[in-house]
Amino acid sequence: MKIVIPTERSTALIDTFLPVWERSVRATHTFLSDAEIATIKTYVPEAFKGVQHLVLAYDDDNDTPLGFMGINEHNLEMLFLDPAYRGQGLGRTLLQYGIDNYGVDTLAVNEQNPSARGFYEHMGFVVFKRTERDEQGGPYPLLYLRREA
Repeated sequence: MKIVIPTERSTALIDTFLPVWERSVRATHTFLSDAEIATIKTYVPEAFKGVQHLVLAYDDDNDTPLGFMGINEHNLEMLFLDPAYRGQGLGRTLLQYGIDNYGVDTLAVNEQNPSARGFYEHMGFVVFKRTERDEQGGPYPLLYLRREA
């Protein structure tokens, strides 16, 4: 795997990673309906462009996009992996890169995504706050986690 920090966030680049986002969400956010995923998908390009630090992961051999993460300040805003590559250390590598290079120490995760919560807890994060609704006001509780040294 190679990690790339893009110098620009073109429509073509976003179009390359949007399918990764959708496959990841469909695999891990089973509590969302198809209509909800379609609605959220319309916001992803803006989030992709607006995040302070964008980190991309590609396959070493053929430049296949594998995943990406976005960071604002020290907060992990998004981490999405192609489900075909889950369980192979990609998430750990990306998150550790974010911790080492951008000081990632906080994040939020949907409560209905227990595998993500377990991953972040395995990486040293602990829940410090819970909300009943997500940041868009949807009925999806969020867990806020911070990294313990």
